[in-house]
Amino acid sequence: MRFEFIADEHVKVKTFLKKHDVSKGLLAKIKFRGGGILVNDEPQNAIYLLDIGDKVTIDIPKEEGFESLEAISKKLEVVFEDDHFLILDKPAGVASIPSVNHSNTMANYVKAYYIDSGYENHQVHIVTRLDKDTSGLMLFAKHGYAHARLDKQLQKRAIEKRYLALVKGDGLLEKEGEIILPIARDEDSIITRRVAKGGKYAHTSYKVIEQFGNIYLVDIHLHTGRTHQIRVHFSHIGFPLLGDDLYGGSLTEGISRQALHCHTLKFYNPFSGEEIGRASPLPTDFEHVIQTFKN
Repeated sequence: MRFEFIADEHVKVKTFLKKHDVSKGLLAKIKFRGGGILVNDEPQNAIYLLDIGDKVTIDIPKEEGFESLEAISKKLEVVFEDDHFLILDKPAGVASIPSVNHSNTMANYVKAYYIDSGYENHQVHIVTRLDKDTSGLMLFAKHGYAHARLDKQLQKRAIEKRYLALVKGDGLLEKEGEIILPIARDEDSIITRRVAKGGKYAHTSYKVIEQFGNIYLVDIHLHTGRTHQIRVHFSHIGFPLLGDDLYGGSLTEGISRQALHCHTLKFYNPFSGEEIGRASPLPTDFEHVIQTFKN
């Protein structure tokens, strides 16, 4: 895969490329795995001194993908795709990556999709991961360089993720609010998390969309991405998600998984210079609960 840039400084190639998120690791891959660096269409090395206006070209070798990740063909709901990024609408009940308990995962399906589509790169790069029982939009980078460029946006919290959740509590949930509470591992579990002093900073914004008695449909904006952040925060304030028995959610409202859905995803595409935004409709199990309590 080839990328071209125009030098705007009198610096070494590696210094110039670092500004474009080309890491030392990627430079090593280019050097040792069949890639190349060209300056004005002539082969050069990473310490070559550039003049302003020089054309710098990098050829990145293809990624074979991990042999341990089995490719499993499955029909996918593709929401957006170009040469660098892929957005899928993930159903509830499918894990993002393989584990001891999960083998048919989004990573397996995406690898098969790349192979079946005849793409050069087969390595799966997940940019935004979802819990197994959370539905909605997932963002993938189709090669390592694209992943590196989006990692910068993740670090700056520039990738916008919005969720819909159904929550239930005994008190009154304010129409909108900010939940800023640190999250740490639960001392008694390797799975669950809890609000705790000394935990990692976590910030969740929300706005109530509809209310059905003591059940609320809320629109949630994640400012940080801690494990189980939404589930932990809403459980802590007394409004756990429906179906989320891990954090005290009710199982009697007709939904058997945590009622959480990533409905909006926005990011800046550094290759096209465009903001990419996509949306996912309300899941059918959410609609069923809402219609039940509306009637």
